[in-house]
Amino acid sequence: MDTEFYLAQPKSRSGKGVLVIHAWWGLNQFFKDLCDRLAGEGFFALAPDLYHGKTASTIEGAKKLRSSLKQEVVARQITSAAEQLHNVCCLAGQGIGVVGFSLGGYWGLWLAEEKANLVTATVAFYVTRNGDYSNSQSAFQFHLAEKDEYVSTSGVKKLQKSLTSVDKVSAFYTYPGTGHWFFESDRTDAYNPEAARIAWNRTIEFLKMYA
Repeated sequence: MDTEFYLAQPKSRSGKGVLVIHAWWGLNQFFKDLCDRLAGEGFFALAPDLYHGKTASTIEGAKKLRSSLKQEVVARQITSAAEQLHNVCCLAGQGIGVVGFSLGGYWGLWLAEEKANLVTATVAFYVTRNGDYSNSQSAFQFHLAEKDEYVSTSGVKKLQKSLTSVDKVSAFYTYPGTGHWFFESDRTDAYNPEAARIAWNRTIEFLKMYA
């Protein structure tokens, strides 16, 4: 088993599985704490470490880490992590949820498209991704900032149209007065506590329904 991940388990040692895919900062304490919060809600939460122990606290540092990624390697890491999570907590044929942030949200959407037999609920924060989701078994939930230099309005509209055209369950939420990273409490320049609280509650409700 790949040891480069963080796993949080519910006290009951029984529950649904959620794959958490970190933003371009790396698998820092915020995302580990998020796994713990999910475990507190009754989920097994596994977060793969795409940077193998490295993290960044600045945009410049995060860009450097992101530039070191190789798509084929990340694809294998995330696929392997999804399988590990499924083996830990799920019965044959049971789906898993995915929660991804920015870079991690992009890869979460990729996984929902590529591994339709595993992913039944996908939550993406401040990101869109063009793709063919016609064969996906996932429902989708998006949390978007009102002002986001990394996510275009046209990209959101295109994705909405794409998911609607293939009859996928999807919900798009935009949070007034927010920017990119508004959910992440360690990003003090962007964190919006009220928007984060609402997004968290919506995420948990969605995962309990569809994962």
